[in-house]
Amino acid sequence: MRATKTSRSVIKGLYAITSDIEDTEMLCQVVEASLLGGASIIQYRNKLVDADLRTEQAAALLKICRKHHIPLVINDYLDLCLHLDADGVHLGESDGNLSSARQQLGAEKILGASCHNRYELAQSAALSGADYVAFGACFNSTTKPAAVNAPLELISRVAKELKLPIVAIGGITLDNAVLAIKAGASSIAVIGALFSAEDIRLTAQQFSNLFNQTN
Repeated sequence: MRATKTSRSVIKGLYAITSDIEDTEMLCQVVEASLLGGASIIQYRNKLVDADLRTEQAAALLKICRKHHIPLVINDYLDLCLHLDADGVHLGESDGNLSSARQQLGAEKILGASCHNRYELAQSAALSGADYVAFGACFNSTTKPAAVNAPLELISRVAKELKLPIVAIGGITLDNAVLAIKAGASSIAVIGALFSAEDIRLTAQQFSNLFNQTN
């Protein structure tokens, strides 16, 4: 079952991905700051916590996102997304079958796919019902220093040929984000440059404003 246009239409602007914070209260505070600054979608991603804390944190973030009417996407864990009735899931190349995930999610929820630097993965994701594809690392990434490089030309090609929202990720800062946006990215995914900022709300506003400047 393919996703509706409604779920694809929310893939735009600042896509905030959480960092590995074990303190749930602190995690909620920084995510809410990003939402107040204009983040248009939140992805819960934490590679360090156990299943119980992961569920606790995702549930807490879902309440905050619901309050702000912003979708929460769960990284990797389809079962957690379904359990909490979150707004969608993001899957890496080895995190599960996209077609199966689409069937389990139904048409209304968001399904995103990591495509690294490979056009054929984006083609396959589109056929499997993904709502967006993510390419990266677009720039040198401190979160994933060994990540493959995804050239901006690839983003431009996919934007033109597949007509699917594109999320640019990897090493994105306020200085280089506009390059990804001009290349055709619908959304920019940011972790460190946002959640390590001294003023998260202001930084989120600055990232969000870049989309207005390029229109």
